[in-house]
Amino acid sequence: MKRHETDIPKEKLTGALRRESVKKHVAAIHVSGKLTLLQRKLSNVLLLNAYDTLTSQQVYMIDARTLCLMIGYNSNDMDTLKQSLRGLAETVAEWDMLDEKGQQEWGVSSLLSYARLKGGVCEYAYSPALASKLNDPKVFALINLNIQRRFTSGHALALYENCYRFVRTGSTGWWSLDLFRRLMGVEDSAYYAIYKQLNAKIIKPAVAEVNKTSNIVIVPEIRKRGRAVTDIRFKITENPQLAILDLDDGAGARKSNVYGQLQALGVNDRLARQWIAEHGEDHVGEKISYVAGRSSVQNPVGYLTAALRDDFNTESPSVQPSSPRAKLLARIRDLTAARTPTQRDADRRLFMSMIGSQDARDDFERHGWMSALNTAAIKDFWEELQPGSFDDI
Repeated sequence: MKRHETDIPKEKLTGALRRESVKKHVAAIHVSGKLTLLQRKLSNVLLLNAYDTLTSQQVYMIDARTLCLMIGYNSNDMDTLKQSLRGLAETVAEWDMLDEKGQQEWGVSSLLSYARLKGGVCEYAYSPALASKLNDPKVFALINLNIQRRFTSGHALALYENCYRFVRTGSTGWWSLDLFRRLMGVEDSAYYAIYKQLNAKIIKPAVAEVNKTSNIVIVPEIRKRGRAVTDIRFKITENPQLAILDLDDGAGARKSNVYGQLQALGVNDRLARQWIAEHGEDHVGEKISYVAGRSSVQNPVGYLTAALRDDFNTESPSVQPSSPRAKLLARIRDLTAARTPTQRDADRRLFMSMIGSQDARDDFERHGWMSALNTAAIKDFWEELQPGSFDDI
């Protein structure tokens, strides 16, 4: 599996989440379910792009083309992107929870405080209050983009997001049907005011898609007053068929020399533990040595990410390429390493969509940007993406 969800470090958790037998659900941000499927995917990609610096940075940027590709837009369809960004700026996020002092806190904010498209770049920001809430591991769990891409129903994705953040507690806790209808975006529909129709058209199809598509299995339970259904909750277990990497609390990984080297490079705790668990200490150590042996690496964390993902060859790292082709491949490798994970994924998808020959496609799937059958096309692709990159070769 290429991408993995990481656990929230236990030392950052407070309150009920630290107990092993949590009975109450964790209060969290509620977002209107009226977001379209693409808008919901867009909000997740924007959050992923900003997540590591939510409380230390105010403005975030991402290539508009990268953004379109990550959520399935036609990269030339800027009007649809503008409409979706407008929808996020007009959508309200609401929270009602206990703060760190145990006092009740209610708040409301637009999902995006602003968004701007200029020069092929999407610039956006969150309100400071919402950013602090989104950064709180008690409130929000990052959604794996590989999983969200599989969803075909906005109701199913909304249900998945609202259930997934409670995977640790095993249950969402009881939601009133009014709240559930709001989370699904159907609170204004007289048709769905009738539980029988809500169950048949929203709950059952959404539950079936979540269980088939995602890394959790959910089971709805209802509570009645007389014969009328008043509340609903969802029991949650991990899906053993699609479970994402389940890390331990990190105590063992943090004692290793490799973990210390990763920290020295600037790799955060969560990513360092994920790499060690996924690749093994020896393999990660080899790639660290490889990066250390490369001169003029300006972004060691980005380069190490690419080295682990594409399994860069660790032999003779200090030998500089001499032939034109070797220099070209080395430059392409450096260009890809400098991109963010979101951008790299979109770059590969975009290039794959441009390959006409099945043989060339197969070669790219095997060798990535080092594909011999696609060398000329790869050079043209990166030259268009970053003009002047090969002028000295």
